[in-house]
Amino acid sequence: MIDRDTVLHVARLARLELSEEEVARLTIELGAVLEHIETISRLDLEGVPPTSHVIDVTGALRADEPEPCLPRERALESAPEVLDDGFAVPSPQA
Repeated sequence: MIDRDTVLHVARLARLELSEEEVARLTIELGAVLEHIETISRLDLEGVPPTSHVIDVTGALRADEPEPCLPRERALESAPEVLDDGFAVPSPQA
């Protein structure tokens, strides 16, 4: 279980200002999270491969295949202003 002082310590490390109501709520919520982690740590996970998703993700990304570059003239044809064969941008204000 997590106590009020630990919540305040973590909040201080994270540079968070919490109201008394938030401290009370986070004490309960973080305690529940830690209980779940404790439950998981008691499971026998020998032989279970690590995963990044709880379900199989297939076809999320296309194959990375090189393609010809867009010709410079085509890329610049909708630019509001062209300077030295590139996009003109305003100078930063000092």
